[in-house]
Amino acid sequence: MMNKLSFILIVLFSLACNSKETHLSKPNIVLILADDLGYGEVGYNGQEIIQTPQIDQLAAEGKIFTNFYTAAPVCAPARCMLLTGLHSGHAYIRGNDEWRERGEVWDYAKAANDPNLEGQRPLPSGTLTIAKILQQNGYQTGIVGKWGLGAPLSEGIPTNLGFDYFYGYNCQRQAHNLYPPHLWENETKILLNNQLVVPSTKLDSLADPMDPSSYKRFQQTDYAPDLMHEKALAFIENNKDQPFFLYYASPLPHLPLQVPSENMEDYQKVIGDEQYYDGSKGYFPNRYPRATYAAMISLLDKQVGEIRAKLEDLGLSENTLIIVTSDNGPTYTGGVDFDYFKSSDPFSNGYGRTKGFVYEGGIRVPMLVNWPGKIKSGTVTDHVSALYDLLPTICELIGAKIPVDTDGKSFLSTLLGKRQEPHKYLYWEFPEYGGQQAVRMGKWKAVRQNLKEGKIQTELFDLEADPKELHDLASQFPEIVSKMEEIMKKEHSPSSIERFRLEALGD
Repeated sequence: MMNKLSFILIVLFSLACNSKETHLSKPNIVLILADDLGYGEVGYNGQEIIQTPQIDQLAAEGKIFTNFYTAAPVCAPARCMLLTGLHSGHAYIRGNDEWRERGEVWDYAKAANDPNLEGQRPLPSGTLTIAKILQQNGYQTGIVGKWGLGAPLSEGIPTNLGFDYFYGYNCQRQAHNLYPPHLWENETKILLNNQLVVPSTKLDSLADPMDPSSYKRFQQTDYAPDLMHEKALAFIENNKDQPFFLYYASPLPHLPLQVPSENMEDYQKVIGDEQYYDGSKGYFPNRYPRATYAAMISLLDKQVGEIRAKLEDLGLSENTLIIVTSDNGPTYTGGVDFDYFKSSDPFSNGYGRTKGFVYEGGIRVPMLVNWPGKIKSGTVTDHVSALYDLLPTICELIGAKIPVDTDGKSFLSTLLGKRQEPHKYLYWEFPEYGGQQAVRMGKWKAVRQNLKEGKIQTELFDLEADPKELHDLASQFPEIVSKMEEIMKKEHSPSSIERFRLEALGD
């Protein structure tokens, strides 16, 4: 007959096994969201100058998505839609919004000193997010990097929206300085060993712009991407014994052009001498803009590699899904030479075609997923999907109920190499940069521009034949245009926020 001690040992063994099985059935998830990283700025998509060996290796050992899109062509709305699974016709945040009714929110120095002026319009605290769903399913959740969805003293802070831990920039405009005077850790303002330098600061009038020492004030002590990276590694270490979700919202390679000098030495040799950037577009001046920008992306790549190495050191690799993508296409300003780097290749480049716009260069982004033993190594998919698909995908992955009102569609089957029912179409609207709409349906792409001028003109492109969207075929295929316009009407709902309304659409 079983004695009491034997019974207790069996129960404890059973509990330990069940705990292990529960953890293994709920993989860790690391979502790395680069900031303004262009489709053509990674090696696996053809980049030849900027070196991204760690990202390329992850891609080679995982799955590359060639038809992956952001949900919006700028920061805040893309992040909102990622977290909520809603597209821009339904989401609460549809554009960048500094929440101007608070006062002098555009004054960088005043906002840096006053949390009442810092940050963007908040998501309501009751908003359902990926992080909340994961919390409810036993995950420890953390965000390290850039938030942009609610000011420090508002309801829209990360710890009100499903995250157990936050470290980084609350405000995306404060992120216009990579040597900031402060960052945030949960609800605490952390002062850094940096002086306040406003992003519009220029070189001293008597400074020699060809002398690297003239730029010293723009390289200080505490480099925010390095501090955040340390916190990301610590979050993994601290949660190694339980399922975790790390949303690593890196500020790289978003402007300004700032990186510790030692990071760009190799690129100075490769690129050679170059014309300095004078800071004329509101960002800091820089002596070696091309070398700096390349080094920022390579630093991001190095940090991705260190995240992977940490997972391997802890024995977590096979139970961790890693996603690496970007919030929108590359920038067109601030000293970035998008033509030199072919940042949007094979799509159109430059202002009007990249960040801020719903053409391919602004919304088609790099995307890879790596999960050893689960995702077949060295695979590529042309499955059409978007950031707002991540929420239903993660729900299906962990066995959680997918919210009925999501605009997303799980692509877990695609990840696992199974047959996947595609989206009928993807939809975008964007109330900034003149007001825009777009639809992707099969090989067809419809685009509307300048809606705020009252213009309702639909362009139509065949992406298979014309990925640069140079040839408008609307007059040749009126029936396709009609279908696209029906979708645009169906998917648009008036925003509850006046700033995001489009009168041309009946708002």
